[in-house]
Amino acid sequence: MRVFVTEATGLIGSAVVKELINAGNQVTGLARSDASAKKLAAAGAQVHRGDIEDLECLRRGAVAADGVIHTAFYHEIGHIPLGTRLRVLLGGAPSGIVTRFLSAALEMDRRALETMGRALAGPDRPLVATFGTLAMTPGKVATEDNSVDTKSAGAARGSSEATMRTLASQGVRTSIIRLPPVVHGEGDRNGFLPFLIKTARKKGESAYVGDGLNRGPAVHKLDAARLFRLALEKGPAGAAYHGVAEEGIPFREIAKAIGERFKVPVVSKSPAEAAKQFGFLAPFIPVDNPTSSKKTQEQLGWCPTQPDLLSNLDRADYFKVCAHASPSSE
Repeated sequence: MRVFVTEATGLIGSAVVKELINAGNQVTGLARSDASAKKLAAAGAQVHRGDIEDLECLRRGAVAADGVIHTAFYHEIGHIPLGTRLRVLLGGAPSGIVTRFLSAALEMDRRALETMGRALAGPDRPLVATFGTLAMTPGKVATEDNSVDTKSAGAARGSSEATMRTLASQGVRTSIIRLPPVVHGEGDRNGFLPFLIKTARKKGESAYVGDGLNRGPAVHKLDAARLFRLALEKGPAGAAYHGVAEEGIPFREIAKAIGERFKVPVVSKSPAEAAKQFGFLAPFIPVDNPTSSKKTQEQLGWCPTQPDLLSNLDRADYFKVCAHASPSSE
């Protein structure tokens, strides 16, 4: 199968590219820089230069493929092309920058999905895209049959899920894969877990909120990559899957592991203190987000085999990378 992959050199995308190639597929990856192009070529993939705001570029990539895996999303303002970035930064009061950034990212995602979906129209050319488990109802175990909770911490991404469901109703073979906040594995430099580690080093303490018993799901990037491939191969139109290997790890346990590794105190923070500790991620830290993948495993024959999060902390390069970073520069 010829597969077009967006954000093909990211943490998840690079693992997906490797998984697809090892399974005998021909992969073309979207690359917005020379460095990304070199990484793709070294991995054995073909290079499609452009970015996800270039809709004609996305259309050409999808038209030439038998299927698309879309892992791209703007998680940082620095990732946005200059023109859009200026509109976000200068388009109103500074207090509205986060809202404008999220609106721009979601609008980009909608247009990208619609463009590639139209290019793939038909039941035999799948479109697989990633979203987040944080859009599920907090406090109870989420299943694949649950819809986005409009009051959840991650509800904004629900608009992209709605776009995928609309495409499915139009005959596109879409699969939604909800991933947990923590996707771990070698090569993670800027994800949720490195953020926690760098914050602990900078603040001199590893923190959780309240009693720290709120649960978060997790998955290793290699297990996630295999799920993307299986959804591409087997997923029917409108399917929703959970890329979750561990249903719910108490946040306090993650904070404790980080604290022990760097020999810093492990402390509880109030919600008000959490805002100072974690910045823009503070609303997501105390969310209780247990998530099941039972149905996903049964339907696709997916069985996570990689190390669990706490076991993988010392095996991965998180601590090595973060230990070499200067706390004063973070």
